[in-house]
Amino acid sequence: MLAVLSLSFVVLSPSVQAAQTPEELMLEQGFTLIALRNDAIDSNQDGDVDAIRVVVIVNSTSTSNALIVKLRGLHKEREVILTKEIQFENQTNISLVYDAWSSGEHELRLDFVDQNGAFIASYPLPTFTLQPALRTPHVVLALDGASKINTGESCFITREFVDETGPHYGEDGVRTLTGAPFRVYDDDSVIDCSAWPAGTYSIKETYRNGLGQTAASTLNFTIANRPAPSFTLNQRGHLNTTSMPCEVKAVLSDVTSTMNNLTFTWRVKGDIIDANSAVYDCAGLGPGAYLITLEMSNEKQSTSIAGFTMVRLPSQSDAQDANVTLPSTSLGQDTPTKSVGWMSMGLLGLAVMLFVFLSVVRPTKIDEDQLFETTRQRDVNEDGSPRTDGLPTTVDDQGMLWRQHPDGQLDWWDHEWEIWHRWDQ
Repeated sequence: MLAVLSLSFVVLSPSVQAAQTPEELMLEQGFTLIALRNDAIDSNQDGDVDAIRVVVIVNSTSTSNALIVKLRGLHKEREVILTKEIQFENQTNISLVYDAWSSGEHELRLDFVDQNGAFIASYPLPTFTLQPALRTPHVVLALDGASKINTGESCFITREFVDETGPHYGEDGVRTLTGAPFRVYDDDSVIDCSAWPAGTYSIKETYRNGLGQTAASTLNFTIANRPAPSFTLNQRGHLNTTSMPCEVKAVLSDVTSTMNNLTFTWRVKGDIIDANSAVYDCAGLGPGAYLITLEMSNEKQSTSIAGFTMVRLPSQSDAQDANVTLPSTSLGQDTPTKSVGWMSMGLLGLAVMLFVFLSVVRPTKIDEDQLFETTRQRDVNEDGSPRTDGLPTTVDDQGMLWRQHPDGQLDWWDHEWEIWHRWDQ
């Protein structure tokens, strides 16, 4: 019986070596954890705990007093780490604040690492239920413009963006904006859409940070082609003598509209008059009847035309100087006439024959438009496509091709002439 007991003693005496405690592991490296405290914080004073302050007091007997402290927070299978590297002598206080980045339970742990990155010890901390005070990702797109926007009118898109949680933990995300016809940068807090072509737009911005948090906003609006100007012509001088003032003025039908960026083309009897303004001074017209028209165009080349016939009567001085060529009042049956003989008729027929002959044999006139077509420089590539010069392009809902210069200026493509025209806003 004694032999059996002795054998049992021999077999059971070597016990399994117990795992070292964090305190023992720290002591091996010359560090002693004197105190460890957790403080709950309500930073936004809403009654909910949103952060934990961990305070550590460490004493060192090591010749190398470099220490790295890591506070780890595990939430929804995602871990964030706060790191602080310290150099101290004898004793030091260490404070780290863990801010909640999402609502729910956060499991905390404190790790100690030496200056070479070798793990020393780990201290588990309680699990806390937290409500974040840091603002989570937030994206909003808003349109600053009229309910109905025409091309060239004031149009701005404001971008509101906030993310405090991602940058706080070094987990910045990526902002992506789609739907704009031209390039937009992240730091553009306001997008100027006043120069955008006509079309229906769906602008969407999305964001996702390194913590997996997302935000998105969508803005839908339409820019319509500005309609042709609507106007009337006010006249002064009709049926007045040439000694009286004469003026024709264009008046827009919409009193809220302006005449900025409008082009005026006046014609008298079909001939263009050099008067690019809303007023035409017709005082220089002599006696007679005149067809006066105005063609008004906006920057989108939408055109309206209005016209009327103006009659200018001769003044008394005009009648005395040229009464033979000026109009006179008919006397009806009492109007004196002269007989026309056969000789006069023969001379008239000869004149008509001569006119017909000259019309047939005259040389062909060169079409000035055709001559310009053969000599002008086209803005096309060898394959016939428009030459963009490396500038970004877009096509609006009307099929109009646009390109944008670095300074924001736009050109529109003239399919008929195959050239770019600058769009003056």
